[in-house]
Amino acid sequence: MNIVIVIDSLVGGGAEKVMLTLAEEMAKLQHRITILSLANSIEYNIPEVLYVESLFTHRASKVDRFWQRKNSVLKLEAWFEKKQSEIGDIDLVLSNLDRSNNLLSKSNIKNVHFVIHNSVNAELARQKKLGPFSYLYLKQSKQNLNGKSLICVSKGVEKEITQGDLINPSAIATIYNPFDFEKINQQANEQNNNIPNEPYLIHVGRLAKQKRHDILFAAFAKLDKKYKLVLLCNKPAKAFKLAQQYGIEKQLVVPGFQQNPYNWIKQAEALVLSSDFEGLPTVLIEALAVGTPVVSTNCTFGPSEILTGELSKYLVPIQQSEALANVVKHVLADKPNVENADILKQVQAEKVAHQYLALAN
Repeated sequence: MNIVIVIDSLVGGGAEKVMLTLAEEMAKLQHRITILSLANSIEYNIPEVLYVESLFTHRASKVDRFWQRKNSVLKLEAWFEKKQSEIGDIDLVLSNLDRSNNLLSKSNIKNVHFVIHNSVNAELARQKKLGPFSYLYLKQSKQNLNGKSLICVSKGVEKEITQGDLINPSAIATIYNPFDFEKINQQANEQNNNIPNEPYLIHVGRLAKQKRHDILFAAFAKLDKKYKLVLLCNKPAKAFKLAQQYGIEKQLVVPGFQQNPYNWIKQAEALVLSSDFEGLPTVLIEALAVGTPVVSTNCTFGPSEILTGELSKYLVPIQQSEALANVVKHVLADKPNVENADILKQVQAEKVAHQYLALAN
């Protein structure tokens, strides 16, 4: 089959990584996959089996605004027309993130499914704080999904949409994010001399409000001083500045964006997630896959679907640094064996790829 994955950019982020994993798995199953990035910025190493093109020659930050949208949609439709003349009919189109969704939802392109990576309500609540224009733009973006086929990355996200009255989709289903465990474990065993020898905790995620580095730092300040805190994030300077407020800057290790985060995760004592909201935090699953215990806020959505059974005691209410610190202490003492976590069976890449491919039939 011919499959096109449309996404805002290929700059380091969760949705981008998820789609690259899915694309590679579909390519292994002998399908032809093209990733169309709206922006021309690419941070990830792109596997040779994938075709990657960009629609615009710039960052594409305003391409879906009302004064630009008509031209952008025409450009998108022209790209699809050209692509079909080259390779034949396109059997499946997966749209990701707001800008891509806004353009595809207004286009005449067929066989499109929209992948919802985050809690819609939580995104809107955060946007409200940025002012009325930001909020209205995002609200309109979500309402553009009315009458569309939606794929949610967790059952929590699906439930929120079906129980809410903001979006009324034509179809909705949950498909968990895909993980290539063989590749993850291979990379987890790679040698890296930059990884600290001292015991450390790790947090993986861009420096964004939803990730709550302030809560993470406040909790970390309550732990034994022998631990370092590794942050795999963008904006290292900003991270150090914030860490100074909690007196932990000397314990911080910020190597910047890493193509291979898995050896860093594997050698950590534990991975900590402090977010206010997520869709399905892939990093929790990646940590479990390489045998690293995790502590997570019980945010909407995902963590409670990942940390089930015995592991559910490592869930913490959001925005509570004291509770987060206490549960981190527990996990460091318990050293639980996490490699048989139930979720790992449900997110194996080939299984997930087949679920997506079924959408084309």
